[in-house]
Amino acid sequence: MSEVLPQLLAGVALIALLYASVGHAGASGYIAVMSLLSVAPVTIKPVALMLNVAVALIGTTQFTRAGHFRWSLFWPFAVAAVPAAALGGYLQLPADTFKLLVGLALLLSAANLLLRAPTDGATQAPPLVVALAVGGVLGLLAGLTGTGGGIYLTPLMLFLRWAPMRQVAAVSAPFILLNSLSGLAGHFMAGKAIPMLIAPLLVAVVVGGALGATLGARHLPVPVIKRVLALVLTIAGVKLVGLL
Repeated sequence: MSEVLPQLLAGVALIALLYASVGHAGASGYIAVMSLLSVAPVTIKPVALMLNVAVALIGTTQFTRAGHFRWSLFWPFAVAAVPAAALGGYLQLPADTFKLLVGLALLLSAANLLLRAPTDGATQAPPLVVALAVGGVLGLLAGLTGTGGGIYLTPLMLFLRWAPMRQVAAVSAPFILLNSLSGLAGHFMAGKAIPMLIAPLLVAVVVGGALGATLGARHLPVPVIKRVLALVLTIAGVKLVGLL
């Protein structure tokens, strides 16, 4: 692992910077980098969740301070997602199943970056029962795949017009944070260890995430960033589902 550590550090720092600049935590990007560098699947999930916690905390703080967070929109998703994410983190899928599921998640994330729904027009929050059901399903997927669930929640909320863009981002950041923490709790309850390489990677994503959050999306060529990220995610996703 030491031979690829410099590439890992550079990769996760860059992913954290780019994702934080557009309001995301970057789990799908970290998974893509680790997959491309042939990190073991058993290591990928807990590392991605830990890195996600660090960057999602930065994003949550940023959007809350900016006044975009809506508790009434957030809590129904979160209350069902947290226990489901813990269950997903507890479970250890077979390597082939994990690769397929994560590969599909990466491809979905790539599509989300390229095919954003229009955000003009009226929005309406989902009914309580719908939000609870969506939160539970996405929380389970988040825990199983080592993501925070934002790659699923954000496009769903935009396409169904449940909230404007900034409110979606403000809900997604703490949703990612809680799911990542819950997934980690499930991982540890299953008696699994903390991967040794996490410490330097955490430093890298904190530096990258803080810089990205400070720069903000308006200071960077966001359309270009999205295309580059989508390309990386697509390559990793295709590799994981066995097409490359």
